[in-house]
Amino acid sequence: MNFKDRLCAMNCHYRFYELEDFFQSVHKLGMHYVELWSGPMHYYVDARRHDSPEQLKKLCDRYQITIIGICPEQTNPKPNNIAVKQKHRQEEVLNYYRQMIDIACVLGCRQVLVTSGWCYYSEAVEEAWNRSVVMMKRITDYAKQRNVILALEALQPEESRLVNTIQDIRRYRNEVGSSCLKVCIDFGAMARMGHTPREYFEAFGSDIVHIHFVDGNPTGHLAWGDGSRDLKTDLAVLEEYGYQGYLSLETATQRYYEKPWSAEMKTLKSFEE
Repeated sequence: MNFKDRLCAMNCHYRFYELEDFFQSVHKLGMHYVELWSGPMHYYVDARRHDSPEQLKKLCDRYQITIIGICPEQTNPKPNNIAVKQKHRQEEVLNYYRQMIDIACVLGCRQVLVTSGWCYYSEAVEEAWNRSVVMMKRITDYAKQRNVILALEALQPEESRLVNTIQDIRRYRNEVGSSCLKVCIDFGAMARMGHTPREYFEAFGSDIVHIHFVDGNPTGHLAWGDGSRDLKTDLAVLEEYGYQGYLSLETATQRYYEKPWSAEMKTLKSFEE
């Protein structure tokens, strides 16, 4: 498989540029796919309202880009914590993810990325875990109604103490018990916990529907060639297990903010070597 044709740009590191600048850059680089990060400077969504998806459709048409999935704002300190503790906030968080699912439907991309959310250091992890499972069940119920897949990624321990490892993902999915909750390999979180792509595929097989495909030392969400991972080895594993999804370049690192296109250029060059 030519994985270069499945590369998918993300707008995280374009946060100091307008959204159209991002689409224009992706087009100039010859890329065709985007996973849209819902940073409010680009596309605003909260519990009650959201920007019109029509502006996204126009950008896609203008620059011949396909949005393959939505990556909602959800890690600390963003307000959309799936494990939120305050009861008065729980309905707002649910409404936020329902809107994300609706937006995905309008755009025709049918995939939304999710995490477990996070807990307070001063509370029992299991309490937050249970809240997260209850909330995710409600979100997956809505996603199933709308025929949308949720791609669950692990977080690094510095981001959350809930779902970090392959074992955590397996337990969490079992407790949620929804056929529409699939798996996203985040290469940063994977490397942070000492896992490998092979271990993920052995654990989840075809339930892996998406990958945040980044280099690192071992973490860092870097462009390929800026870290120490072996690109050819990683791609060979994806080929071996018949991975059919996209490879999102989540280079969400400050070093790329001023010239974000340099990250995609570096990765594209690495694929040619």
